[in-house]
Amino acid sequence: MSEAEAGRVRIQQVAAITFGCLALALAIANIPLARLGQTSMNSSTGSIPIWFTAVFVALGLVIAWRRPRNVLGWIFIGGGLFATLSQDASFYALAVYRHHHPGLPFGWVALLMQPGWAPAIVLLGLAVLLFPDGRPPSERWRWAPWAYLALGLLWIAGAITLTVDAIIRHATQVDSGGNLLLLSGDNRSAGWWNVLQVLFFALLAVSWLGSVAGQVISYRRSSGERRQQLKWLVTGATVVVVMLALRLALSGVHGIPATFGTIAGAITLLALPLSMAVAIFKYRLLDIDRIVSRTLSYAIVTGLLVGVYAGIVLLATQVISITTQVAVAASTLAAAALFNPLRLRVQRVVDKRFNRARYDADRMIAAFASRLQDAVDIDTVRADLAAVVQQSLEPAHLSLWLSEHGPA
Repeated sequence: MSEAEAGRVRIQQVAAITFGCLALALAIANIPLARLGQTSMNSSTGSIPIWFTAVFVALGLVIAWRRPRNVLGWIFIGGGLFATLSQDASFYALAVYRHHHPGLPFGWVALLMQPGWAPAIVLLGLAVLLFPDGRPPSERWRWAPWAYLALGLLWIAGAITLTVDAIIRHATQVDSGGNLLLLSGDNRSAGWWNVLQVLFFALLAVSWLGSVAGQVISYRRSSGERRQQLKWLVTGATVVVVMLALRLALSGVHGIPATFGTIAGAITLLALPLSMAVAIFKYRLLDIDRIVSRTLSYAIVTGLLVGVYAGIVLLATQVISITTQVAVAASTLAAAALFNPLRLRVQRVVDKRFNRARYDADRMIAAFASRLQDAVDIDTVRADLAAVVQQSLEPAHLSLWLSEHGPA
C-alpha cells in the first residue's frame, strides 16, 4: 500500500470513529429526552428501537475501520445515525408539542429530524442489495442503488415540504410517538402527501423484493466463498420472516407466550445484521450448512413431536376417555421415546438436501468402516484411509504415521 492510500485509509478510519462517537452521543441522549417526553425508550412508534440501531452502528463502525472501501460499513453507520436522530427527535417533539414543556427551543428542528426513520429503512434495503462487497449483484443492477436513493430523497423532500408548511401554519400536533399528524398518511388536509405516502411504501416494498431477488439470482450463479456468504444472508432473512410471523401470531397475548413474542421480536431485528456481519468478515462461513440443517431438522422434529403429543392427548381424552393426567403422562413418554430416533432420521434427510458435504462424508466414512472389516493389507488400508480423509475433509496437507512396533 502506498503512502497516499495509507493516508486515505487513516482519514476514513478517523471519519468512522467520528461518526460512531456521534451515534453514541445521540444514543445516550435518548435517556434524558425520553424522560423529557414522558415516555419510555421503546415506546416511540415512529422510530426504530435504539438497541437495534446500536447494533447496526457498531457493525458499520467495525466494517468501516477494517474495510473502509466497502460501502456497506458507511451505509450501516448512516442508517444508524438517521434512526437514532429520529428517536431523539420523537422524544423532543413529544415534550414540546404534546406535553408543552416550557422553555424548550427549536421544536421545529425536531419535527424536521423526526422522519429520519424512512431513510434508515431505505439504507437497510440498499445494504441488502449491495451485500457482501458493496457492489450490486451484477452489471444489470447498477441502476438499482440510485433508484433506492431517489426513492428515499423523494419521500424526505415531501416530508420536509409538509413539515415546513405545518410549522408556518402552526399545525404542529403530534401523536403519541412524536410523529407529526400531517405525515400520518390519512390526514385529509394533506391529500397529495397521502398519495405519495402510499406510493413510497409500495415502491419500497418492491425495492426490497427486488434486492432479495437480485441476491437469489446472484446465489444461483455464484460459487465458493461468495456462495457461502449469500447463504448467511438468506439464512438471516429466513429467520427474520419466521420470527416476524411468530411475533405477529403472539401479539396481544400475556404471560409466557408474550415473553416468547418479545424474544421473537428481538431475533427479528438482530438476525439480519448479525448474519451479514458473519458473512462480511468471512467468519465461520463453512458452518452455515450445519446451522441450516440443524435448525431445520430440530424445527421439523419439534413440529412432529408436538403433533404426536397433541394427537395422543386428544385420542386418549376424547375417544378412549382416559383421564387428562394419564393422557398427558403417556404423551410425554411417547414424545420422549420418539425424539432420538426421529431426530436421527430427519437429520439424515435434511443433511442430504441442505448439508450435502456432511451427508457425503458420513457415507464415505461408513463405507470405509465396512471395507476395513475385511482388510488385511496395511498398505491398502493406509491408501484407503488417506483417500477417505482427502475426499471428506479436503485438507491442504495430509500425512500418515504408522508405528513400527506392534502392541505390547
